[in-house]
Amino acid sequence: MSEYFAGIDLGSAFTKAVVITGEGAIAGTHIERTGLSFETNAQKVFDGALAAAGITKDQLKSVAATGVGRRNCAFASFVKPEIGCFAKGVYFHQRGHCVVVDIGGQDNKVIRVSQSGQQEYFKMNRKCAAGTGAFLEEISFKLNVPQKEMNERASRATKIVSIGSYCTVFSATEIIHHIREGKDIDAIFRGVYESVVKRVLEMDPIADTVVLAGGAIATNSVLVDLFREKLKVDVIVPPSPQTLGALGAALYAREGSATSDTEEA
Repeated sequence: MSEYFAGIDLGSAFTKAVVITGEGAIAGTHIERTGLSFETNAQKVFDGALAAAGITKDQLKSVAATGVGRRNCAFASFVKPEIGCFAKGVYFHQRGHCVVVDIGGQDNKVIRVSQSGQQEYFKMNRKCAAGTGAFLEEISFKLNVPQKEMNERASRATKIVSIGSYCTVFSATEIIHHIREGKDIDAIFRGVYESVVKRVLEMDPIADTVVLAGGAIATNSVLVDLFREKLKVDVIVPPSPQTLGALGAALYAREGSATSDTEEA
């Protein structure tokens, strides 16, 4: 009988779970919005991943939790910091030195991963939601345009209307000003996505292979296009970029790595 291990990433916007076999194959995944309760949604997402894998919780040997809500996961065997989990999850797909760019719901991360898959260092933007998934959701809500439509229209734009503000609220005001001036809507949407990429590239110089992660990457292909347009390095999108942190946690669970919960762990 195969052994199974699970990782759960309790993010501010979405909760993700991954089940792997003892051989390291991905057996099942599940994603839900986090909502008001980390505890309730953690159980829901965990059950969804077990169902996708076709197993019961009794068949699991270990569960590792990560993400901002990791300490709210009562059934986890242990917790791990998200930076190390991202590095481990990315290394599962992309061996060798690389830079992980994660565009999350409330923050962005730039993580340098060594040749052997260890995190070398990281930077995180926590000062403002501008340039994050929350920024895209706010613009979508403000303009009453679904993100899917925003992405499609931005993808076909032949020009860009730059969005200069560093504040989510002021960015929305700036966008409305451009609309009132009669500027091309598709070009404005492309400018919105370009502003996300610019915020990330301002965080840290990038000169190595880039692996893109996060829900914003999974649902907005134009972000991938813009990163490839602006960087002179390989830009890779692994399968299921939104679940890389949960995958890394599952790999830690397989190792039984119940080490201290620090960002250096």
